[in-house]
Amino acid sequence: MIANEFYVYHIVTRNVMSLGQIINFDRNQHNTLYQFFFEKQQLNSKGEDFVQILTSHYINEGLNLNRDNAEVVMKYVDQTNRAIREVIVEMVRLQEYPEYPSRLSCLYAAKSYEEALKWKEIFDSYNRKVLQIVKLRVIGNSFVGDGNLLPKEDGSPFSKKIEQAREYWKGNVKNELPELLINGKIEVVEIIDDFTA
Repeated sequence: MIANEFYVYHIVTRNVMSLGQIINFDRNQHNTLYQFFFEKQQLNSKGEDFVQILTSHYINEGLNLNRDNAEVVMKYVDQTNRAIREVIVEMVRLQEYPEYPSRLSCLYAAKSYEEALKWKEIFDSYNRKVLQIVKLRVIGNSFVGDGNLLPKEDGSPFSKKIEQAREYWKGNVKNELPELLINGKIEVVEIIDDFTA
């Protein structure tokens, strides 16, 4: 696939970016979405994970969970549901749309400053701190999906989640919750808003 040059906007939420900063997203580079869903471990204050908690407390005590253990169980279930969603979405992408950027190895962006402001509102509503809005020059590829079409984080069968993933990869038709996935060589060309001061 031939890389294109284009400009987009990015909401910075973790580490402040600097003018001229270069980010390279290729097949071997994982983003924070990957790190959160696939590398983070949920443990209680005793160092027990989900399976250890269920084994010791369900079998031995009839699922009598204290707050610490219940919190680990709920966080693990939430993280696992989201990881399952991302694995299914990635499986469909690899099989049917391999030319698109992976959701697990990309930077999320917006086509316009106005779209970036909409995402900032969403992040603000979840108390997710926005540090900056930056303009990026990209030499790479992109895909615009509708976040509302992603597989749901529920107990529905995997076959249904696979169909939902296929709808997502067909592209953003309704423009309800557009998310722009970009990869390649990415350069910060302008810091538009800095909310750290």
